[in-house]
Amino acid sequence: MTLPLEGIKVLDLSRTVPGPFCTMVLADMGAEVIKIEAPGYQMGMLPDQEKHAAYDYLSRNKKSIVLNLKSPEAREVFLKLAASADVVMEAFRPGVVKRLGVDYETVSKLNPRIVYCGLTGFGQDGPYRDLPGHDPNYISLGGAVGLTGDQEGNPVIIRAALADIGSALHAIIGILCALMARDKTGRGQYVDISMTDSVLPFLSVSLLRYFRDHFIPKRGWPSPTINVWRTKDDRYLSTGLIEPYFWERFCRALGREDLIPHQRAKGKKLQEVYLAIKEAFLTKTRDEWFQIMKEADTCVSPVLELDEVVNDPHFLSRDMFPELDHPTEGKVRHLGMPIKLSETPATFRSFAPVIGQHTEEILRALGYTDQQIEDLHNSETIK
Repeated sequence: MTLPLEGIKVLDLSRTVPGPFCTMVLADMGAEVIKIEAPGYQMGMLPDQEKHAAYDYLSRNKKSIVLNLKSPEAREVFLKLAASADVVMEAFRPGVVKRLGVDYETVSKLNPRIVYCGLTGFGQDGPYRDLPGHDPNYISLGGAVGLTGDQEGNPVIIRAALADIGSALHAIIGILCALMARDKTGRGQYVDISMTDSVLPFLSVSLLRYFRDHFIPKRGWPSPTINVWRTKDDRYLSTGLIEPYFWERFCRALGREDLIPHQRAKGKKLQEVYLAIKEAFLTKTRDEWFQIMKEADTCVSPVLELDEVVNDPHFLSRDMFPELDHPTEGKVRHLGMPIKLSETPATFRSFAPVIGQHTEEILRALGYTDQQIEDLHNSETIK
């Protein structure tokens, strides 16, 4: 079966989550992805590499070579690989790849068709360019935490990795757009992706209202329409009752038709409507209410815990947690591909490699002799 990205070679210098998620999608869609691993970076963290590789879906369908890019010989290997590559992905802080001699300017001189993606916390320019950070920092600066609060109005960290995965998705889009542009122009280009920038599109509705009306949502206000509600069994339901007809169906299913005229209540009436819904939900379990609301065809969903998510019949029917046969670990589960293509769907071809599994194979393909490979091992250029 033909895959959409067959024939595309990707060199992946990235670590942690955003870059590897991006290149996982490219690999699932058929690209040849070679992970460029640093000696010792992960080895101490993974005492059982075989087991980790079985479950490491971020590295599935990829190859692994270990290069100490601080050595001239390793840089030479990388640049030989880059000369015939289509994409380079890196997620170091700005300036690191230049110090290593594997930056876009260097690579593009050897290979003008290269699409080179730099995925960083704050982008390649701007006042925050050189700051360190992780997802909580990016979603805070990007305004997502400022929109999310408890009932007292205190901001709350969102544990879903909005910046990490949001930036990975933007990187995928940027890389694919640059590859399409290359088909027209014959030249590659640099793709600058900021994890913090990538948070902002999640604020689209709030930003639109702010630009238009200078409206800033208040954290912790008791919304009857968009909220999370505790049920009789100490579980939770969420509501997204934006359209009037969904609100009306909800009120009827709740047994409170008297609330129908008060979807946009304010002041004292808002408090009354909120408390009425809160008390009603405490009379039945989460799953009882969900069944009632499904039948009412309105926007109410259960708040699932992680063990419930991975066993939910809807996600299982969508093949979002496929079970795979590993040669030593038996049945293992992975995250599936959300992008469903009817003619050229993503495929699973191989589990994640152990670190450096393909080092010698890749070097031989570049023309290195056994003696040269042994010399590179002895000099600790490769592992």
